[in-house]
Amino acid sequence: MKKIFLYILAGSLCFSACKKDDDEVETFVEPDDIAVRNSYDDQAIQKYMTENYLDAQGNIKAFSSTDAADDNEKKLSELNPVKLPSGVIYIVRNGAQPATGVTIEANAATQIRTMIRANYFLATNTDGNVAFASGGSLTNTINGGGSPLTDPLFYYAKKSVTDLGATDIAKQRSYYEIEGLQEGLTYFKGYADKADGDPYNLQGVIIVPSRAAFARDAHYNYNNFSLKNTTFVFNFEIYKANTRPDGDK
Repeated sequence: MKKIFLYILAGSLCFSACKKDDDEVETFVEPDDIAVRNSYDDQAIQKYMTENYLDAQGNIKAFSSTDAADDNEKKLSELNPVKLPSGVIYIVRNGAQPATGVTIEANAATQIRTMIRANYFLATNTDGNVAFASGGSLTNTINGGGSPLTDPLFYYAKKSVTDLGATDIAKQRSYYEIEGLQEGLTYFKGYADKADGDPYNLQGVIIVPSRAAFARDAHYNYNNFSLKNTTFVFNFEIYKANTRPDGDK
């Protein structure tokens, strides 16, 4: 009788252990190999561009599986996206550019005033499915009736900011700035001086993979979350572009 009881107990423990293994949720582990991270970013970006489109004002919208209203919209991947050697992808929206715009120079040499929605995502691999699994908002002046921003910190960090850095790294502009955004903006032109109250008409999209953003480096604490290994998506309009005044450098 004791042997029968022991067999039943052993069997139940085995069943419980197996059930626990089956119920466990796989946790994504950041790959050590940076090449794998870059591959995840690129695959997730391509998937993102097939799942989203631009609405009448240039906002990025996800296709609905239940509403046929967006069935005739073009995917972002069909809007002539251009991929740069850095991995940055930009999409210039037709009909939304200034007729005679102001050139945006490299390395944030141009001061900008912008309506912008900046989101970030972490590309993960779950059971072979690579996609953006989590993310958040870096800033958003578009929803909620916000006003345009002049030189967001992730675009340009003034000397007055870097001088206050508590560490050697925090005294560098790269601690704050997203290089891929600066690069992507050079392929757009800004308005000379559009009034803040004018309705927005977003000019396009810039997608910055982690390798062209903060990668795995230390960075400014924008929102109490780590932005290492994250991809950024910028949806924007440049209300004003001008040579940066000496007093604002």
